[in-house]
Amino acid sequence: MPVVYILINSELGMEEDLIQELRKMENIKEAYVAYGVYDVIVKAEAENMENLKELVAFKIRRMKEVKNTLTMTVAEGV
Repeated sequence: MPVVYILINSELGMEEDLIQELRKMENIKEAYVAYGVYDVIVKAEAENMENLKELVAFKIRRMKEVKNTLTMTVAEGV
């Protein structure tokens, strides 16, 4: 199963609301508030990369609390 980590910059003060919405999504395994360059860190897992691409591009990136994202795909077999 492919796994990605998504680093998110949120609108100011919206981190907790964003976390609550993310945790309700089917493929989200973990979601945490972070301190530093990014505001939220998410771990997502799905049956295939197409499902993860849909999650990031059409669900997460279109949320009103999300300003921008950086997605990192976990290498398999390491």
